[in-house]
Amino acid sequence: MNTAELRTALRNAGLSQYQAEAYVALLQLGAASATELADACAVPTARIYDVLRDLEAKGYIETYEQDSLHARACDPQSVMEDLKSRAVQLDDAAEEIEARWQQPAVDRHMLSIVKRFETVFNRAEEMIRGADGEVQLSVTPEQFDELKPALSEAYENGALVKVVLHPERTDELEPPAEREYRGVATEVRHRTLPTPFVAIVDRTGACFAPHDNSVNQYGVLVDDYTLAYVFHWYFQTALWEVWEVVYDAQTDEPPIVYSDIRHFVQDVEPLVRDGNRITAHIEGYETDERDPIEFTGEVTDVYYTAVSAPTDALSFSELAGQVCLTVETDRETYTVGGWGAVLEDVEANRITVESISGTSDS
Repeated sequence: MNTAELRTALRNAGLSQYQAEAYVALLQLGAASATELADACAVPTARIYDVLRDLEAKGYIETYEQDSLHARACDPQSVMEDLKSRAVQLDDAAEEIEARWQQPAVDRHMLSIVKRFETVFNRAEEMIRGADGEVQLSVTPEQFDELKPALSEAYENGALVKVVLHPERTDELEPPAEREYRGVATEVRHRTLPTPFVAIVDRTGACFAPHDNSVNQYGVLVDDYTLAYVFHWYFQTALWEVWEVVYDAQTDEPPIVYSDIRHFVQDVEPLVRDGNRITAHIEGYETDERDPIEFTGEVTDVYYTAVSAPTDALSFSELAGQVCLTVETDRETYTVGGWGAVLEDVEANRITVESISGTSDS
């Protein structure tokens, strides 16, 4: 390191330009008067006394009187220790900057755009572990395997776990064996095309990242009910409804749990139309005050604004409009809607069919 580089390093360590000039010159002189030192460096004579006092306060030099003010460099051990500690601190700072760039801490904004897939994946894993309502997930088999511990926690919490498996780059999908789904997923479907990574959890948060073949790589983190609803519809229509069911942990016999009122209506509307009695347990929120509510009653009516003429088997698209139920309890009659309900009394997060009986049984 030459003299100029040493002065630059000292300035980077906290000395001013004049302090660095005077200290390096004093190291070469050993000891000198203030005027001699000013002549040996680029510090003006009018400033040298202030510079020497500042260097002494920092522990770099000591001054003494000998006809005039003189100075000499202190034992450099303390200076060396200070510089080395600064070097360690700067090195640690460099590592921390790199770590934060690679894995930035995400503030809880409604919408965050990030540049690394690991950030999206880790947030999804965190959200899934705490889920107790519903998880909607689009992943490759490898990602599914990595998320299995988190999905298992959500499943044990009582969440309905819906998984779409898709290939990473080709149309060749090598899914796990069926036993790998037990205790981890409620329902699994296979999609034959590469698909973005999507995780929607408890209707409040969503994580999205394009698949590997996309031109642009980025991630979207959502912490907002309304925005999560948009991703929910993308998941339902593009990733879920049209693909084959390969695993279903639920049976056709009660109790049957639904996280979406439209799926509930698809199955129950023909039964209600034929006069069957459906007893259901509703968990959700009052639409006015957002207070939690749950109750059990009989489904006495089903209402939907179909976009086409209804058939014996309603499609999901035919239920894209308003959908609601009338549920009568011993004390009250409720109008129950689904995600995003506004006009209804109750927004249902979960509907459990407890019993189905024909009119002749009632």
